[in-house]
This record gives sequence, C-alpha cells and structure tokens, in this order.
Amino acid sequence: MTHRLEMTRAAVDRGAETVAPHSLGLTHKTTTVQATAQSLPISVLDLVPTRPGEAAGRAIARSVELARHVEQLGYKRYWVAEHHAIQGLACSATPVLIGHIAAGTKTIRVGSGGVMLPNHAPLVVAEQFGTLEAIYPGRIDLGLGRAPGGDFQTMRALRRGLAQDGDDFPALLEELRTYLGPERRGQLVKAIPGQNSNVPITLLGSSDFSAQLAAALGLPFAFAAHFAPDALDAAAKFYRERFQPSEVLQNPYLLVAVPVIAASTDAAAQRLFTAPQQRFLRLIRGESLELLPPVDSMEPLWSDIEKAAVENRLGAAIVGSDATVQAGLEKLVNDTHADEVIVVTDTYEHSDRMDSYERVARIAAEIKLVPNVERIFK
Repeated sequence: MTHRLEMTRAAVDRGAETVAPHSLGLTHKTTTVQATAQSLPISVLDLVPTRPGEAAGRAIARSVELARHVEQLGYKRYWVAEHHAIQGLACSATPVLIGHIAAGTKTIRVGSGGVMLPNHAPLVVAEQFGTLEAIYPGRIDLGLGRAPGGDFQTMRALRRGLAQDGDDFPALLEELRTYLGPERRGQLVKAIPGQNSNVPITLLGSSDFSAQLAAALGLPFAFAAHFAPDALDAAAKFYRERFQPSEVLQNPYLLVAVPVIAASTDAAAQRLFTAPQQRFLRLIRGESLELLPPVDSMEPLWSDIEKAAVENRLGAAIVGSDATVQAGLEKLVNDTHADEVIVVTDTYEHSDRMDSYERVARIAAEIKLVPNVERIFK
C-alpha cells in the first residue's frame, strides 16, 4: 500500500463536540508531491502530563482541546506516547486515548508515538488499531517502539519477560504486519478487524537499531530527539544511506521529535522551559513526573552533575522567541534533512502550550523544504 503525503489542511470547528464516526465522511485522499518547495510539515507528540494532585481526566481533556487547536492550525498528526506506572503521565492506555482524541477531532491523523510492541501481543495491537481504522478510516497511525515504557517491575506486571532486550522486535513487527496486511495463503490466525487494513506503520527509536530496521524494510522512521538527542545525526544519516525502497515508500521519510517552546521573548520561553527541566530533573532522581510551575532560575534546584544530565537529555530543545525558534527549526531540518518535525511542548499553563503550538505553526509555514526526491508518505 503506497502512502502519500496529504497537502490539504482543512479548517475545522474548534468548539465541536465529540464527532460521531458516521459523520466524518472521510475518504482516502492521496496527492503526489513533486520536487518543489513546500512548508515544513509539523506534528504533535503528547505524553498527557498531569499536575500534582490532578485527576487524569483533566489532563486528557486538555489533550483533546489541544488536538482540536492544532488541527485548526494545520498540524499533520497528533501522536500519544505509551508509558506505564509513571506518576505524572496519563498515557498508559494509548489506543483508548487515540480513539478518544480521534472522536473529538475531524481531520488530523491520530496515532501512537508509540506503542511499545514487546509489551503486547501483535494480534492484540492489530485488532486495536484495525478497529480504530475501521471507526476513523484514513486517520490512524501506528508508531512502534521497542523500549519497555517503564521499569523492571512494570515489565513484570505487563507480563513481559525480564530477559527481553528488544532483539525480538523484528519478529514481532513481522507478525504484526501479517495481521494488518493482506491475508496470506495458509494464514491460520487473522486480525478481525485489522486484516488488510494496512494501518500505516512508523518505526520509532533513539538509536540506530530501529533506523537500521526501518531502512531495511522501507518504512518511515521517527527519531526520539526529545529525550535522546546524542544519536540523532548518526541515526538520520544511517537511515537515509541504507534505505531500501518498498511497497510502502520509494524514498526515505524521516520524522524528528524535539522539545519546542515558543513565546513572545527568549526570556519568557526560557522561563517556561524550566517546567520540563524540572520534570527531567525529577526523572533522574527517580521522583514523580508531574508538571511543576516554572521558576525564575534552576540553579538552586540542581547540582552541577544533575544540570549536565538534564541539559544532555534536552540537548535538542528549541526554546525562545519566534525568530529563535525559526532559526532552530531551520537548523534542525538542514542538519538532519528531516521530512517532518514532531513538536513536543510541555508547559505548566495550558494557555502557554496552546500559544506555543500556534506560534510554531506560523513559523513552520515560513520554512520551505526543497526536496530532491518525491515525498510519498501519507
């Protein structure tokens, strides 16, 4: 199944109530994009962050509001992560969240960024995403990772073998693709719904393992530079150089996830940035990860070693005024040849998050990609 980059960005009613599936009226629209300049495609990755003492439902409601907001702004996808047993992140039941967000929007693609495949039976994943595709045709993405999404105790609770190191990921992926693709001769087990749904698959990674696999299989590849920036350049180069054309893609398609906060001034954005900085500080300390209010300075909060660790994890962050963010996004695209940027924005106040995504949409519209190959990923 060939997936093509859709260029239509339809405006939708931000205040619309939950959309009934039968009212969507969606069809599979595909448009070939020739080798001419186009604006930088941008998407969203959401970890559904909560504040201290807050019910998960409040955070989920904010995510639906944000999805409607970015849909109006022309964002391409809205992806939800998978994390388990982490206080402060309400994104454990990823397919449930995807369905809820898809029901509250109309046109934006909604998917996983990503499902941690070794945590689940491939048949169950195929059934879940096949069902989502049946309800919201042409709008569902399946991003796949191989990390545990939690600690060893959580892996045990998920019934994941503690000896697993992700090396079985290629075999699990092949099994999953069997359930989502056309029925094969002699196939005994079928995903219903799911079989022949051809839900688009993107491999996610923070090293060259998934880059190598995506290149060999001719699949899109998304790099998690929002928490592991060090290997970005090497993985991007490896993916492009080793890419093998497939029935899915004739040319490589690279998505890069990075933290971005845009505000009226550099100083205002840097202050907002102290909220995700505090969360990563709590992560390396083994503490809960709720979003905390921004502070005037991080210096009293961390040691030199902790500061270095947090800054390393957030090394790809693009934070500042509109001009600063535009320069940062242009450099990212020029350095990595990214075909799409996945924007990760976490601020304590929801209004700041909404404003940042709006600023980034305006900025991305001014950044032109001049591809030397045809882009054909939906």
